[in-house]
Amino acid sequence: MFEDAGFEAFFVGGCVRNALLKQPVSDFDISTSATPEQILSLAESVGIKAVPTGIDHGTITLVEDGIPFEVTTYRKDVETDGRHAVVAFAETMQEDAARRDFTMNALYANSKGDVFDPIGGLPDLEQGIVRFIGNPEDRIREDYLRILRFFRFSAWYGNADQGIDAEALAACAEHQDGIEALSAERIGNEMRKLLAAPDPAPVLGSMGASGILARVLPGAAPVTLAILVHLATEAVPDPMLRLAALGGQDAKERLRLSNSEAKRVDLYQAEALGSKAPAELAYRYGLETARSIMVLRFAFFQNPLPAIEDDLALGASASFPIKAQELLGQYEGHALGERLRTLEAAWIESGFTLSKDALLAL
Repeated sequence: MFEDAGFEAFFVGGCVRNALLKQPVSDFDISTSATPEQILSLAESVGIKAVPTGIDHGTITLVEDGIPFEVTTYRKDVETDGRHAVVAFAETMQEDAARRDFTMNALYANSKGDVFDPIGGLPDLEQGIVRFIGNPEDRIREDYLRILRFFRFSAWYGNADQGIDAEALAACAEHQDGIEALSAERIGNEMRKLLAAPDPAPVLGSMGASGILARVLPGAAPVTLAILVHLATEAVPDPMLRLAALGGQDAKERLRLSNSEAKRVDLYQAEALGSKAPAELAYRYGLETARSIMVLRFAFFQNPLPAIEDDLALGASASFPIKAQELLGQYEGHALGERLRTLEAAWIESGFTLSKDALLAL
């Protein structure tokens, strides 16, 4: 549509980066020389649904076959305060690329699949180097969230063998005071994404050494997390389990966790440091949660993970055979609850083998 009308239009950013890495693509961003008004007019002329989701910043969301495409006019920064940028429309891809954060995010592709690299990000992508565009300090001062994005991208796309980019790390450490200006929501979102990376422990180690981790989450330490990543076998990492391993003070407020997220973290930590056997954990919380608790427990104590799958399966399939109404008449109120708990404890102690009749006989 754009090319037929004489405008430039390119896929840009994460969709190009991930496609080149042969990783899944979820978001489609398009950068164009057309202005927002021209985008709306073009979309209307060919019957494509257009939603002015960020028209003040030059962004229109076009929806085709149920798939949203965020289309943004070429932009350049004219003023920044470390949290928000005042932007103006630009005329060239080069200007648009210069305002982006990392070289690997400034890759463009046309409708034929030809890749354009105005900043030199392709070699960095191929080598796994997460590098700021231009002067790292300038990029960070434009938006201090880029400090956390640097660590997140290093965990997801960096080459662990060659380590984190030293110049970028130094700039992040130098300007870490700017993190204080960021909202807890923005910090929490970045930390969730970082903790979901295949192995975030080395990057979190760099965050700790630079003092940035303590600024984000005082008291956090990545030692247990490194062991947890080695022990865990889940197909999709659980950021809350990893946060429980990382530790730290006031995570709910500092990372703006939901009530359910905070409860999960508390449960993981409390039961991992508790004494319930694997089978009882699986009976009470289900197979997956129990497995996570046990992995965290052995990570805390830096021990090899023993064979627990049979015990977990036993507990997960167990069903307490006594119902409260079967004790009514003999016990009421608080006494009824206490008696149920006593019988349940005896049943668990028996390895879930005591029958209903045997329990009632007690």
